[in-house]
Amino acid sequence: MKPQDRFFSEGQCYFGPGENPLTETQCDVWDWDRLRMVKVKGTAKLFLPDEDIENTILAKFADYLSPEVRAITVDDNGLLVEVSADPEEDDTPFVAYLPFSMIESLADSRAIQYSKLQELGRLGPGLDLSSCEGEFGIPRKVAFKFNPLDKPLRLQMAWDELNILRILPPHPNIVPFNRVVLEDVESRVIGFTTKYIPGGTLDNPKTPFRFEWLQQLIRLVDFLNLELGIMY
Repeated sequence: MKPQDRFFSEGQCYFGPGENPLTETQCDVWDWDRLRMVKVKGTAKLFLPDEDIENTILAKFADYLSPEVRAITVDDNGLLVEVSADPEEDDTPFVAYLPFSMIESLADSRAIQYSKLQELGRLGPGLDLSSCEGEFGIPRKVAFKFNPLDKPLRLQMAWDELNILRILPPHPNIVPFNRVVLEDVESRVIGFTTKYIPGGTLDNPKTPFRFEWLQQLIRLVDFLNLELGIMY
């Protein structure tokens, strides 16, 4: 995962006038690596509206903090002065995932418990490279896609992606659906896996974009839109 993609802030919360530099301020920052919210505290002098400096501040300390830390406090220079493991400080959202047994549309889908996946690395926000036991007990790499945030739009997009990808007919330019992933306590649906295809991404501007790839993308969009009626 790119360092700049690891953190995002939900904004600044001022406990008083935001223009007063002494006003107590706190910011909830999501850490995609640890999959939890960390509260960053300070004053309005440091945390100006919409600048999201809290992402940069947390990035400096995150890898040195205990997994139990729920909040940090910094001075007006952004230097760490206090950490807290108080559960009351934990603003990590709870997501009410649906139980697998209640979802008729997934009744014929293969499923795997989350504990059966071995995390190998983060490919990006909400996307892990994992390993699981394949046919004949041979380990295989899969991409595990999930949504740990309680944002309605993100939840809807994740749900639509799972259900659409699961029923798509085979296509040479669509990564095939693998399994539904269930959490271990109540078998709730938390995501899905697909076949992992190595090769990187087009994020690197030095990677040449071949005309052949553009043709494949256009053919795929035509297939989804004209043959399946899916807008993309």
